[in-house]
Amino acid sequence: PQPGVPPEEAGAAVAAESSTGTWTTVWTDGLTSLDRYKGRCYDIEPVPGEETQFIAYVAYPLDLFEEGSVTNMFTSIVGNVFGFKALRALRLEDLRIPPAYSKTFQGPPHGIQVERDKLNKYGRPLLGCTIKPKLGLSAKNYGRAVYECLRGGLDFTKDD
Repeated sequence: PQPGVPPEEAGAAVAAESSTGTWTTVWTDGLTSLDRYKGRCYDIEPVPGEETQFIAYVAYPLDLFEEGSVTNMFTSIVGNVFGFKALRALRLEDLRIPPAYSKTFQGPPHGIQVERDKLNKYGRPLLGCTIKPKLGLSAKNYGRAVYECLRGGLDFTKDD
C-alpha cells in the first residue's frame, strides 16, 4: 500500500474496486443491495523480508461473473485495480477458479484439426503474430505487413 494506508484497508479497497465499489459515492448505490456481489479480502499476510509488501487474499462470489466468459471474469478482477491510488504496486500471483465456474466454459467451437485443415498445415506447430502498431497503419501498409509476415513463414496474423 501507499505510505499511511493500512494493508487491511488497501486489501478491502482492491476487493471493492474489482467487484461492486467505485471511486466515489453514487446515488444508485441505495437502489440495490450489492452484498451478494462484493469481493472480500479475507486474509492479509506480510511478504517475508519486505516491510511494506503484503499478500492479500480476495474471494469473489460466482454471481459476480457472467457464466462462460473468461473476458468478463478477468475484466472484473483486474480491470481497474492496477492503477489504484491506494497502492504503490499490485501483482496478480494466483487465480483459483472453482470447478462450478470452470464447467460453464464451453471451450472452442471446434478443435485444432479444423484450423489445420483450413490452413493445410500439418505436423508442426502453427505460428502467428499480431501486427503492430495496432493503430495508425494505412490499409495499404497494414496489408504490406501481413504479406511480409505470411511470406516469411507465418501461418496467420491477427489484429488487436
